[in-house]
Amino acid sequence: MQIIEVTDLAVRSAVIRLRRTGTPLQFVLYPMIHMAQPAFYAAVTRRLKQADVVVVEGVGGGKRKHSLLAGALTLSYTVLKFNGRAELVEQDIDYRALGVPIVHPDVSLEEFTDDWRRVPLTDRAMMWLVLPAVVLARLFGGSRVVWSKSMETNDLPLTNKEEELNDLPPELEAAFAGQRDERLVAALCRLHEERGHEDIEVAVVYGAGHTAAVVAGLQKRYGYRPRSADWLTIADL
Repeated sequence: MQIIEVTDLAVRSAVIRLRRTGTPLQFVLYPMIHMAQPAFYAAVTRRLKQADVVVVEGVGGGKRKHSLLAGALTLSYTVLKFNGRAELVEQDIDYRALGVPIVHPDVSLEEFTDDWRRVPLTDRAMMWLVLPAVVLARLFGGSRVVWSKSMETNDLPLTNKEEELNDLPPELEAAFAGQRDERLVAALCRLHEERGHEDIEVAVVYGAGHTAAVVAGLQKRYGYRPRSADWLTIADL
């Protein structure tokens, strides 16, 4: 299943609708990118107003208000707004203005930081060394640099070489995906248990990297499957 597609003409996100036989509730997944052309976020916002519940991403909450790592990761993509050739803006969806109930199952900064501290020191050091190069490439690179094929996301089987390249240390995977995916899937399962008998649409607005885990989790636990999808353009190339 293609989630984020990069072609010679555009970068697109697949809006995926999950349904289950005998259950009127449906989940609609919006694989998100932190920076995009304004029209992409405007299109997502229009659709979210038609949903009955919106489940949103966002590390935060708790007592801790700042994180050096979170700030560096944010800079790694917000720097794109200074790249005049890219013509991108940061995600600016005002969820409170949608008039729709919001569910926020993501981890707090304290939890994110605790997971990061469990990552081996060598892997943490490598990430800190790579981040400046990523920032410079996104600040000065053209569209082919910003939107390389590495930006594509899917849940297709990997070749042996791809598996080697994607074989992250378990602690690093846990820090950026593991616990966050588990909390997201658990929140969606609760919605199914509590409101599965209702004819409602649950919109899931999370980073594209979490989409495959949601599809697999809901399919394994309750038999939800992708029934339809359509594309929204993130950026024209």
